[in-house]
Amino acid sequence: MNIAVVGLSHKTAPVEIREKLSIQEAKIEESLTHLRGYPHIEEVAIISTCNRLEIYAVVTETEKGVIEITQFLSEIGHIPLATLRRYLFTLLHQDAVRHLMRVAAGLESLVLGEGQILAQVRTTHKLGQKYQGVGRLLDRLFKQAITAGRRVRTETSIGTGAVSISSAAVELVHTKVDLTCQRVAIIGAGKMSCLLVKHLLAKGATAITIVNRSRHRSEELAAQFPQAHLNLRPLAEMLAAIAEADIVFTSTGATDPILTKANLSPCALSAATLMLVDISVPRNVSTDVEELGHIQVFNVDDLKAVVAQNQASRRKMAQEAESLLDEEVDAFELWWRSLETVPTISSLRNKVEDIREQELEKALSRLGSEFAEKHQEVIEALTRGIVNKILHEPMVQLRAQQDIEARKQCLQSLKMLFNLEVEEQLGQA
Repeated sequence: MNIAVVGLSHKTAPVEIREKLSIQEAKIEESLTHLRGYPHIEEVAIISTCNRLEIYAVVTETEKGVIEITQFLSEIGHIPLATLRRYLFTLLHQDAVRHLMRVAAGLESLVLGEGQILAQVRTTHKLGQKYQGVGRLLDRLFKQAITAGRRVRTETSIGTGAVSISSAAVELVHTKVDLTCQRVAIIGAGKMSCLLVKHLLAKGATAITIVNRSRHRSEELAAQFPQAHLNLRPLAEMLAAIAEADIVFTSTGATDPILTKANLSPCALSAATLMLVDISVPRNVSTDVEELGHIQVFNVDDLKAVVAQNQASRRKMAQEAESLLDEEVDAFELWWRSLETVPTISSLRNKVEDIREQELEKALSRLGSEFAEKHQEVIEALTRGIVNKILHEPMVQLRAQQDIEARKQCLQSLKMLFNLEVEEQLGQA
């Protein structure tokens, strides 16, 4: 069994490709079931965020498993394989393990050290468990990665003062206009929108409107900022709210554009120009909106310049994080390698246990039924204790053996010396 990751991110693909391959949470079960249906995929988990789609899999044959995942991505994104391949990356075995650790730690994020990704990795793990995509290997890998991400945030300073996608979006606008005198509308009332409000208030914005389908969700967001006077409007009034705004941020889970040239053209804007900042993937703003001369459109890929200013000072912190990740990768590798010993250890235990039971039965029969009934428990505990103590140290040493060749020799010696019949079932061990 081998671990592979196939995916794409803000580093390898533009937003117009990423949005085609975005898998919403409602589609995760269907996608996991589809992937598990391929003949060479044993376990699978999917990380899908605005900046990445990554499929982690335990495969029985590496090359064939990777081909199956690539085929799946081509199908769901309706992208020809020849086009898709130039945007994908594939990492195998230890490289795949380290990559997930880096993702969980925020070292692969557009915003170095951002905190949201760790929660997204946790969600990936939970959904993988819920929909039977994650088995023993990926379960352990994701738990180790979550531990790694948590350690990096508590034992280094990389999370301190880290910008987020939302804060970068606000910073982008702040470099162009004075937010204290701008009317702002936010379409959506999720976590990203909540962060937008937080950073807008910090920059002095006072006129903020929240547009959302659910009034209750908008009220929950507004309750977190009692000092602000947020104007809450239903989705039906979205275009009216946009017409009255100078700046509009969009952050919704819509899978198709909600703002297009057709529905924005009739808007009689009160401002001479409108700034639209779309931080959603898939995008909320259609590409044809850029044809409207009075509207400036920005998306998540336009945030890179803002983020770059923050990155240089954080690279030293990232180096500290890498040494912690080395420890977590080593811990996972040690556990993974120990699985190779499980069938031999199980076979040895079974053989010794059979011998113990046979000899115990002989001894009890010679001692007589009265004595046997009275002392059987004590004698059974005694023999079990002797067996466990004899086997304990060899088991510990075998599992801890890091030299691959030395471990293989030890296993072969055990099989030969004890005449063991071992079923190789590493994947199910």
